[in-house]
Amino acid sequence: MKISYNWLKNYLSLEETPEQTAKILTSIGLEVESAERIEAVRGGLHGVLVGKVLSCGRHPDADRLSVTSVDVGAAEPLQIVCGAPNVAAGQMVAVATVGTKLFSASGEELRIKKSKIRGIESSGMICAEDELGLGTSHEGIMVLSEDCTAGSALRDLLKIEDDTVFEIGLTPNRIDAASHYGVARDLAAYLRRKASLPDVSDFKIDNRAYPVKVEVQSMVDCPRYSGLTISGVKIKPSPEWLQRALRAIGINPKNNAVDITNFVLHELGQPLHAFDADKIEDRLVVVRRATSGEKFKTLDGEVRILDIDDLMICDSVREMCIAGVFGGADSGVSDETRNIFLESAHFNPVNIRKTARRHGLFTDSSFRFERGTDPNMTITALKRAALLFKELCEGEISSDIVDMYPFIARPCKVRMSYSRLCRLAGKAIPRAEIRSIIEALEMEILEESSDEFLVIVPLYRVDVRRECDIIEDVLRIYGYNNIEPPRQVRSTLSHAVKPDKDKTINVASDFLSSNGFNEIMCNSLTSSDYYAGLNTYPPESLVQILNPLSSDLNSMRQTLLFGGLEVVAHNLNRRNQDLKLYETGNCYRRLAAPESSDVLDKYGEDLRLALFLTGNERTASWNQQSEPTSFFTLKSWLERLLARFGIDAATLTFDSAPCDIFSEGLNMKNRAGHLLVEMGIVSKSLCRQFDIRQDVYFAELRYSALFEFIRTHRIEYSEMSRFPEVRRDLALVINKDVTFATLRDLAFRTERKLLKRVGLFDVYEGDKLPAGKKQYALSFVLQDRERTLTDTDIDGIMSKMLKVFDKEVGARLR
Repeated sequence: MKISYNWLKNYLSLEETPEQTAKILTSIGLEVESAERIEAVRGGLHGVLVGKVLSCGRHPDADRLSVTSVDVGAAEPLQIVCGAPNVAAGQMVAVATVGTKLFSASGEELRIKKSKIRGIESSGMICAEDELGLGTSHEGIMVLSEDCTAGSALRDLLKIEDDTVFEIGLTPNRIDAASHYGVARDLAAYLRRKASLPDVSDFKIDNRAYPVKVEVQSMVDCPRYSGLTISGVKIKPSPEWLQRALRAIGINPKNNAVDITNFVLHELGQPLHAFDADKIEDRLVVVRRATSGEKFKTLDGEVRILDIDDLMICDSVREMCIAGVFGGADSGVSDETRNIFLESAHFNPVNIRKTARRHGLFTDSSFRFERGTDPNMTITALKRAALLFKELCEGEISSDIVDMYPFIARPCKVRMSYSRLCRLAGKAIPRAEIRSIIEALEMEILEESSDEFLVIVPLYRVDVRRECDIIEDVLRIYGYNNIEPPRQVRSTLSHAVKPDKDKTINVASDFLSSNGFNEIMCNSLTSSDYYAGLNTYPPESLVQILNPLSSDLNSMRQTLLFGGLEVVAHNLNRRNQDLKLYETGNCYRRLAAPESSDVLDKYGEDLRLALFLTGNERTASWNQQSEPTSFFTLKSWLERLLARFGIDAATLTFDSAPCDIFSEGLNMKNRAGHLLVEMGIVSKSLCRQFDIRQDVYFAELRYSALFEFIRTHRIEYSEMSRFPEVRRDLALVINKDVTFATLRDLAFRTERKLLKRVGLFDVYEGDKLPAGKKQYALSFVLQDRERTLTDTDIDGIMSKMLKVFDKEVGARLR
């Protein structure tokens, strides 16, 4: 949410700088995520001074140029060559001095330098409106009032005031601060000052020529509905001050009527809606539930199927608006509108929230209504907007205020214990300070005893309902930084079960980050459409969200794959094509319950680590060519990661991975047959869903299987052997269905004591071999820790392994 510093000063005497204000806001729970300085005039007119033209004469070598002497408050007047036809002695003008940077109305930048024009030195520029960015006129220089002081800053004369816009990370419970007045009210509580609402004392009814009746059929859904009519309005662009205020907070101005409702919304936090009153049949507004299956065309041109629980604003014939959410296409304000019915209401938050999510409509109005607005603000906002309509649209207030409020909302009463507050705070805060904070928060102390306060909470604080809520409010205004840490720390020692989950995750993350991988964090909510047609992750195993934020976030993820592909696509679209990414996160699934079980649904979740590789492993440079990432790149990183935890990939078994996820892939399983890693090349069909046109290599490690290994794994240290290793190589011709893992296992079964490692360093398949055959070149590393191996020892071991290979798999030495 964007909050303008200059707006805040309209409701609060704010002496603090924007930097100090940002610090205060963060300390009281309205975290300022960023602060952006906005210049009212680009460049700020810094270096532009008021000057007095002392003399003006014709340039000796140019008929259309004048040579002037201008007093800008310096020791000596400036000589400036000017081409404007209206320059004359005695004028007060705007002078851009040497070094000034100007931005024209079209955005062009100009830096003022000392120069010679037709042989005459010029030390500055006398400016026109468009050259200063103050307008579009270039008919001549800007002539100022004669009572100006030479040498004064033009920005001070014109009262140019820059602004700072805060981006506030508003938490869901603090809807009371979703406006400039709401933020000012919180600041006032901290600063012990008074925040003032906009003055609406000038509100009066001009005539009663255009009354509109209101009928509320569902008071539960609409506890309060207020409105009035404004006639004779003229729809036109808003004045510059209003457009500038809206642009500062990221809203594009449209016209004066729409801009007024947007302005009041962000000023007071009360959504308003303006109807074209001439389109209201029988001048009757009806607030009712929709008929199930009705079709309604909204402002965005979409036709929506209504639900019986949708609250609608209607006339005597048709629907005009989805209450609190979105306007209709046929009842809104247009350029031809002359009479307006202005609505200011308080709706049931639950109803608005369900309607907004049902139709996928998320507006500034629904954002506030679904969290709870202040029912006492409807009339104030209505009067404020009506006065602005009179001022900016030249309209007249042509009806009494209609206010349907049969059941007046009562504020909440909460009892708070002083001793409990101090215990939770960890500090004895003076009672007078607590009382002062409560009153500054506009809460009323109804009763006070030796240890308790009975507090009346204002209606706009929809989040304060319990004692702990008031304690939290008191502490955030008091300042958590004012609570000193205790001098004693009491802790309990507990036995940690091996392995340490967080430590294991950090070891893996540190390993990957130090090797050039970038960590990503994706939403655990995802779209169920990604899982359509998949057998590996069937849609029926999805954990569905009952009240999803949107159709794109309606399920819990079953795999980290799709979130990672979204990140890959995002980077590829921005020309970042060589990626090494990883993510740690939980995956969720619905478990099938036994038929005899009374349990409706069971759910499971497990922690996983995902790796994504795409593009080039090595980029081209003057001494090397680019090398694309391959499946074996991914496999090597996984083997190194597993080795970091003491797992030798040679001890794992491999089989094919599911084909609806991968075009080619492998599963890595431990000795117990539990899946540890699945990896491969993401299938082309999945990549096309994300508009990815290059190969993506993906691996997903299950931490549960890794924890199982670490739990039983022991690391032993031993002295390095004094006797050397010996390597022997064999080239074996074998059947194509024989795997390296089979040969490795046979080798270790044959020689358990002296064989240390078995490696595969070459594979050959071709026409020089018999049909159905292939050649493996294997390396065998032997070592005896007690003596040096002789040739006789080595030859005996290799001969024995050859016999076993021949007997078991029909291998022949080539």
